Amino acid sequence: MNEIRKENILKTRQALEGNRFICSYSGGKDSALALYRAIQAGGIPQQLIMTYNIDAGRTWFHGVPEQIIRRVEEAMEIPIQRMRTRGEEYGVRLEEEFRAQKKQGADVCIFGDIDLDEHLAWCMEHCAHAGITGLFPLWKEARDQLVYEFIDCGFTAHITVLNTEKMSERFLGAKLTREVVDAIRAEGADICGENGEYHSFVSDGPVFRQPVRYSFGRPIRQGVYAIMPLEG
Repeated sequence: MNEIRKENILKTRQALEGNRFICSYSGGKDSALALYRAIQAGGIPQQLIMTYNIDAGRTWFHGVPEQIIRRVEEAMEIPIQRMRTRGEEYGVRLEEEFRAQKKQGADVCIFGDIDLDEHLAWCMEHCAHAGITGLFPLWKEARDQLVYEFIDCGFTAHITVLNTEKMSERFLGAKLTREVVDAIRAEGADICGENGEYHSFVSDGPVFRQPVRYSFGRPIRQGVYAIMPLEG
């Protein structure tokens, strides 16, 4: 175990052991791994927050529809708060939700960001405005080690959105395995998708009591993005 990972695990345990927390949960691999680490550290998940695009009828960025959110909630046995918003209200609504969750007993919000400083600054700013602590269990760890840890822990994830200018469309719908990760690297793309190369949907793993049932719709294109829609 490298020093950065040791430090992250220690910080997470110190902040969460025996305490309630919330998690900014996208449905993708990084937030799932961050949630898992928080639970392993002894934290008690109060709620997951999924930001829901009112106009699209799906979560922001990862495109998870309402019926699948309900199944994730049932499979994890953790309540999920749908933060319903439009783009111009996003930050304000998030702070409102943080304040509401703090009143219910959670002082810490978990994020799955890895190393993008602008994301860190944005999250910390909104946490500060709401009076809660932002915690990043994966921060600055090597991307290859994180994605391999995710896979080796037994999570199941499929690539549901990808940027066709950054990686081949052949990966759309692929299950995330070590072999797929290595193939993504061979194309020169970021294996964690941290720069928007791809998004994933996690349907099973150590934070789930049972697998999430879902199917794929027909692939669609939105500009440079290829999307494999999730359906109930």
